[in-house]
Formats: sequence, C-alpha cells, structure tokens
Amino acid sequence: MEKIKIIIADDHTMFIQGVVSLLENEENISILGKASNGNEILKILESSIPDIILLDISMPEMDGIEVTKIIKQQFANIKILIVSTHSTTQMIAKLTRMGVDGYLLKNAEKQELLLAINTIQKGGNYFCEEVKLKNDEHNAKVKSETLQITELSFREKEILILIAQEFTGHEIAEKTNISLNTVNTHRRNLLSKINVKNTAGLVKYAVEYGLLD
Repeated sequence: MEKIKIIIADDHTMFIQGVVSLLENEENISILGKASNGNEILKILESSIPDIILLDISMPEMDGIEVTKIIKQQFANIKILIVSTHSTTQMIAKLTRMGVDGYLLKNAEKQELLLAINTIQKGGNYFCEEVKLKNDEHNAKVKSETLQITELSFREKEILILIAQEFTGHEIAEKTNISLNTVNTHRRNLLSKINVKNTAGLVKYAVEYGLLD
C-alpha cells in the first residue's frame, strides 16, 4: 500500500511533535518533512513532493496564506489541509477561494484529523463543522448581496457609481439630465435597498461589489 506523504508546517514545535505522535504509527501515512514557515516548505519541495501539507496560517517569514498561493500556482497536485486556531469568516472565505482542500481547527480529535487526511487524499474536501457553517453563512450573505445589486435599476446603479466617485447631487443631476429632487429620491431608495445609513455606506458597498472597476 502506497503511503500518504505529508509535510507538517507550524511555527510551534510542540504542535508539530504532537501531530507527529498522532500520525507516526499510522500504516498508510509517512511524514515527509516538518517546517516552521512557508520558506522552509518551499525548500523541502525542491527535493520532495508530498501528497498533503498540514498547514498553519500564522507563521513567521512567509505565512500560510502566502505559501498557499505559491503552492496552488506551482504545485497543483499538492493538497493543502489548513490546521489552525483561526476561524474568522473572512479568513475561511479567503482560503476557500484560494482552493485549500480542507480546514480543521487545532482542537480537532485524532479521528477527525485522519478522516480529513484520507478524504483529501481520495480527491475530496474536508471542512470541520464550525468552518463549514461559517463558510455557508458567508456564501449565503454574498449571494443575498449580489441579488441586491441585480435588483438595482440601471439609473440607480449609475447614480450609486457617481455618488461613490464623490460627485455632488447637483453634479449628478447635470450628468444624468434629471432634477436634483429625482437624484435625492434615488439616493433615498438606494439607502433603503442596500440597507445602509449614509453616503459612506453607499461608497463602501460600491467598492466591495466592484461597481467602480
């Protein structure tokens, strides 16, 4: 039986030792190397290619996010399993978009770690329940807000963009050939539809959803 070759990357030696002790007696797993930062991972990859990297996010010199980007670009066949204490929605969403193959929190039990490794090795993805829930919530929020954009009329989008570009109400009225009262009506409708309180909220929304690109 061909063993699953693994690199463990974390800047805490005790954590690496703990993971090694959990995995070293598993018949189908081989520890290919250990690293304390992204640079050390890339050094190992010069001579040895693992199947899976167990990767922490917060590391010195080159963190997990930066090295994930490089690995996904240059070593497409290497799978990445994030093992971290970080579980913010933004971090999870970012790493998911980058194509990580799994995400575990450091309080995971041995059996879940083994399940994640074996699932990923077989071509699947594995995200622990807390991470999966946060990612699903984020995706639902993005879908809802994207729907809001599509529900804006052409004129509303046009005025939203001009507001975000810091044109005054009078300037917007001149550019769009409508009255100032109509501009103000559109502005009130935008505040209501987007559910923000002021111009700053409108600008932030336009930037976040690429309306100024």
